[in-house]
Amino acid sequence: MIKIIIETIFSLGLFFNAVLFVPQIIRLYKIKNSKSFSLATFIGFNLIQFFVILHGYLHADYLLVFGTALSLLTSGALTILIFYYKFLSKNEGEDEK
Repeated sequence: MIKIIIETIFSLGLFFNAVLFVPQIIRLYKIKNSKSFSLATFIGFNLIQFFVILHGYLHADYLLVFGTALSLLTSGALTILIFYYKFLSKNEGEDEK
């Protein structure tokens, strides 16, 4: 019984960890300025999540793999937006001038 409770709480934690990046994605998309976001921090998050997925796979912990993959998806989307607004969107604006 305790194992089920712990696994349920762990599953919910993994899910909410992934969901926590969504407000940041929405904010960044709305303001279209990544000045207050650290690209290095989110690249670090992505690398850590990637290695956690590998660890979960090696240990056949597919709950960890799936939950962390969700986080990597949302954190990765945020990282791409940060990169885009930090570097690429500036270049597009210069092309129009």
